[in-house]
Amino acid sequence: MRVLGMISGTSHDGIDVAVVDFEQVGSVLEGRVRHTASTPYPPELRERLVAVLPPARTTLAEVCVLDTLIGQSFAAAAQAAVAADGPVDLIVSHGQTVYHWVEGAHALGTLQIGQPAWIAESTGAPVLSDVRIRDITAGGHGAPLVSVLDGLLLGAHEGGAGALNLGGIANMTVVRGDSLYAYDIGPANALIDAVVADRGLNARGFDEDGRIAASGRVHDGLLEVLLDEPYYRLAAPKSTGKELFHPGYVTSALDRAGLRLTTGDLTVEAIGDLATELIGNADPVATLTELIGDADLVATLTELTVRTVAADVRAAEVGALVVSGGGCRNPVIMDGLRAALPGVAVGPSDDFGAPADDKEAIAFALIGWLTAHGLPGTVPGGTGAASARILGTLTPGAGPLTLPEPVAVPPRSLVLTR
Repeated sequence: MRVLGMISGTSHDGIDVAVVDFEQVGSVLEGRVRHTASTPYPPELRERLVAVLPPARTTLAEVCVLDTLIGQSFAAAAQAAVAADGPVDLIVSHGQTVYHWVEGAHALGTLQIGQPAWIAESTGAPVLSDVRIRDITAGGHGAPLVSVLDGLLLGAHEGGAGALNLGGIANMTVVRGDSLYAYDIGPANALIDAVVADRGLNARGFDEDGRIAASGRVHDGLLEVLLDEPYYRLAAPKSTGKELFHPGYVTSALDRAGLRLTTGDLTVEAIGDLATELIGNADPVATLTELIGDADLVATLTELTVRTVAADVRAAEVGALVVSGGGCRNPVIMDGLRAALPGVAVGPSDDFGAPADDKEAIAFALIGWLTAHGLPGTVPGGTGAASARILGTLTPGAGPLTLPEPVAVPPRSLVLTR
């Protein structure tokens, strides 16, 4: 069965796709990754999307417009994948998360938009969508759904392994044999990207190759404030998103740390000018602790990701950390994790056949195969649900909706090849 997986994650910068040929051989599910690609959102669409994300207010009219525009963008990305690699049997569209409703330790709802009917209409293939909510109705968090792939891919790793995804949010699956647990750790790139974009630090809206962080210094006082976030002390399972870790969160942290963000280098002249503005004719040196530059802020937010992830990896006591997502391309984060975890082998998921930039799209292709064959797409330890559930809502394609025969014996492992 050939399945196309599609997702736009919490970085909301575009659509990742992966076409995977699946075949079960005995207890092993073999997946050949045939095609991967990433399609950026048009700039004007991304701007409209960012403008409605929490804590911003919006209208149902704007939600309806974005549901169509994002659905059409997903349809175009699906068409391009089919044109590049041929027809598929099923498309799985995660869509774009715009709200994840969590109160305390419980997820109560989640909303992904990007109308799947546009994809079905343009490709003629059936589309599986709305894949998170069934797990939430069973008491789970609907996240991280990639844990089902992690369990099949890493279950045989001796000594246990942690599968870390560094997208907008950092999530980790801890796998030991047939058992696993998973949860959202906290921000990976979400706060870094917010500052880079809001401050116009580069045209791409993220800290490419960690250059900005590498040019700054960590501010210990601000880091202490950031690490005091109550979310980090919640027990797993737990999930979070930009409902908590949004640009205003950084502003609030700066205020609590008694800092003011300035631009450019912190020269004596700049300090003096700002000191005069703030408190009249104060001594510039006395106000030095009230100022922080862009590079130092990005360096501090990057260190926040390293500290929170490393603390949870140490607590998990795993021998290997398999990393995917955009953050694994940031050498400041990766070098920081290796330095903080000297006894852990830290490397990309590419070493296990899952390209680090495409792992989540592959995971949703896998969920599609599981649903089509009558198998659950969740592991209760991964999401906190009472029990596993078959996921998603199906939109028929051009012809009758025909599913394969249910699989009597689910696969126990997954082997990915290119």
